[in-house]
Amino acid sequence: MNLVRFSPRELTRANTLGLPCVAERFSAPGSLAELQASLIEARERGWPLTLLGGGSNLILPPRLAGLVVQPAMANWWQEEGEEDSVRIHAEAGVNWHELVMALAARDLWGTENLALIPGRCGAAPIQNIGAYGVELADVLEAVEVVHLADGSVSRLSPEACRFGYRDSVFKGAMAGRVVITRLVLRLSRRAQPRLGYGDLASRTGASPTALEVAEAVCAIRREKLPDPAQLGNAGSFFKNPQVTSGLAKRLLAEHPDMPHFPQPDGRIKLAAGWLIDQCGLKGWREGHFGVHDRQALVLVHFGGGSATELLAFADRVAGRVAERFGVELEREPRLARGQAPR
Repeated sequence: MNLVRFSPRELTRANTLGLPCVAERFSAPGSLAELQASLIEARERGWPLTLLGGGSNLILPPRLAGLVVQPAMANWWQEEGEEDSVRIHAEAGVNWHELVMALAARDLWGTENLALIPGRCGAAPIQNIGAYGVELADVLEAVEVVHLADGSVSRLSPEACRFGYRDSVFKGAMAGRVVITRLVLRLSRRAQPRLGYGDLASRTGASPTALEVAEAVCAIRREKLPDPAQLGNAGSFFKNPQVTSGLAKRLLAEHPDMPHFPQPDGRIKLAAGWLIDQCGLKGWREGHFGVHDRQALVLVHFGGGSATELLAFADRVAGRVAERFGVELEREPRLARGQAPR
């Protein structure tokens, strides 16, 4: 006997871009047993399966066939570790920003630079979310997953997750094979402020608390980024490209003020927002979509548009950058496509 019931669901408000979408069937399992029952049902009936988190890094089509599963397990708890360390267990449905602020209020260090990143904990490892010099990989101890093939549960180490810049095994070999159900984070009671990115240092005191750092990050993000509740967007729409040192040198000869960040592998990371801005695209609007007038890295939805229109607009933005700088931009948000569980 099934533990969950499926019904159609309007998902327009379930994605921060505000793209119109209807799920043919929808499930929000509140426990591991309910999640496993949903996956069994999809597998036995051959339904295409789409996994949905907070909808903050996702492009939805007008209709998703099969079954959309949005894990709703939303508990988190603290476990004392060795010396000054603390383990935080957070289920997939926990709101990431709310968790970060709660941890910072307890003066636990490690995630404060990741404040105000939208979405839920279950989606955080997929993108290896990062901001202000910190990535999820820096504080992650383990990821618990359910395998779609048989409903079994396993725990992955950070090494098994193969984290990279906005990348992980969940975008590659494990895409469509697992559902993330819980994160285990390792934080510290010892002050470890990381203030070297942007103007964080100037916004905090000499010895800030974790909460003061988190609040400074929130203030900066609110100044630069639009609120999805007011103007549809998925945050940074393009990854910051990493180019060869040769190309970077040629570009710097023409643009000495170009932001650039050497990487351990010898490549140079460029600022996608700066490249777009230099093409004169900040504030550019075409149809229902545009480039944000304060942060060129963000594409915004004014309402009434579709995924097809958004992707075409994004291609035009990337094309302008490629034409001027010879740099290819890669999209950050994933395009939802229902697929058979593997």
